[in-house]
Amino acid sequence: MNAPVILFAYKRPNELRQTIDALQANYLASESDLYVFVDAPQKPADEPGVAEVKAVIAQISGFKNIYRHYAEANIGCADSIIQGITTVLKKHPSAIIVEDDLITAPNFLDYMNQCLQHYAKNKRVYSIAGYTFPFPKPPGYTDDAYFVPRHSPWGWATWADRWESIDWTVADYDQFKNDAARQKAFNSGGSDLSRMLRHQMEGAIDAWDIRYCYSRFKAGGLTVYPTVSKVQNIGFGPGATHTDIFNRYKTELDAGQQRTFKFPDVVQATEYYHRKTIQRYSPITRIYNRLKTYAGIR
Repeated sequence: MNAPVILFAYKRPNELRQTIDALQANYLASESDLYVFVDAPQKPADEPGVAEVKAVIAQISGFKNIYRHYAEANIGCADSIIQGITTVLKKHPSAIIVEDDLITAPNFLDYMNQCLQHYAKNKRVYSIAGYTFPFPKPPGYTDDAYFVPRHSPWGWATWADRWESIDWTVADYDQFKNDAARQKAFNSGGSDLSRMLRHQMEGAIDAWDIRYCYSRFKAGGLTVYPTVSKVQNIGFGPGATHTDIFNRYKTELDAGQQRTFKFPDVVQATEYYHRKTIQRYSPITRIYNRLKTYAGIR
């Protein structure tokens, strides 16, 4: 039985149409339930966009069942996602999550469902990513996936038991922020992770995913990534919540012809891909990307 798909939308009807078109083109779309969550406008200027988004969602077809949820008052980005996923995972053992700025390959749902089934009983696998950087596959690597100690929120999946274990309050943050060794260990997934968690706890950002990643770290969990990306992010620009920056995440989207996948049986960080991921999130790389942003390169 296929996992349900959860789609979050807000005020970007043009991106949403592309996201829906791509999901509808998935081989397993007609066999999958779709849950759609739309937050209420935060301010009057957002009202036209939210209204148009609702009009787009009213026309969705092509899925097994469609469940539409519209917030009566603004919840906020992070809480909207947390509440929506929690609602669905109370009814289902797993779920696949996308937001309204993602293009998925036609085999995205195949890959996610097979991953969910393959690693369902291995609780060290905390989440499944649909996105990956365009890393060249190393010679002799035969699997279609790899492991890294870093969560990815762009087209992903998880299980109810992993989700229920998350401490959204980060109750032990005071101990963590004074423990240099633990911060270094957390940053094994990228040097920006501790900084993002600090920004979240200080109220500088409103993010659910860094808290999810921190709980993954405490549980010794990993995220499984595809060797060829099943997701492309189109949400970079003035309307984006967190990504109005140079698109350093542009990748090569899977053509979608492959329908079955081979997964690593040993759940541990994959050395080559782990090293390449750390390089992508290094301070030098971030400075280089900022220079591109200031230069107006997209």
